[in-house]
Amino acid sequence: MKLSEISPAPGAVKKRKRIGCGLGSGHGKTSTKGHKGQNCRSGGGVPPWFEGGQMPLQRRLPKRGFHNIFRVPFQVVNVGSLDRFEKGSTVNRGSLIEAGLIKKTGFPVKILGDGELKVALEVEVDGVSAKAAKAIMVAGGTVNLVSGEKIPDLDKGEQR
Repeated sequence: MKLSEISPAPGAVKKRKRIGCGLGSGHGKTSTKGHKGQNCRSGGGVPPWFEGGQMPLQRRLPKRGFHNIFRVPFQVVNVGSLDRFEKGSTVNRGSLIEAGLIKKTGFPVKILGDGELKVALEVEVDGVSAKAAKAIMVAGGTVNLVSGEKIPDLDKGEQR
């Protein structure tokens, strides 16, 4: 068997339609486009979403909701899952990625207050809820926000 001897299976290849090659070809004169009208002209035809002048579907449906372009999507980690770190260690974005608690490096990290913390940790993240800050401090740890903002007021239940 040689490369030059290989051919496709019978019936697998169909001859192309040679349009505009005279009347005898069967595809001459109008070149299979019919007589007159938008679709026989060059560049003619309508886009797939065109509905023949009927009000298009995307304009018939009501507009719903609101998309805030200034929203910052936080990666959240609960206080209870910080127990896997050793006592006195620093918990930041890098250590959270290594531990598999967050996946993305580009988004800010926020600690939320679900669960209990039994080890004293030094936490350096972008945001922390008041309940989480209280839980970390009760365990003997410290909380530092990367932005340098103050920690949420524990008495008022304020969130940052």
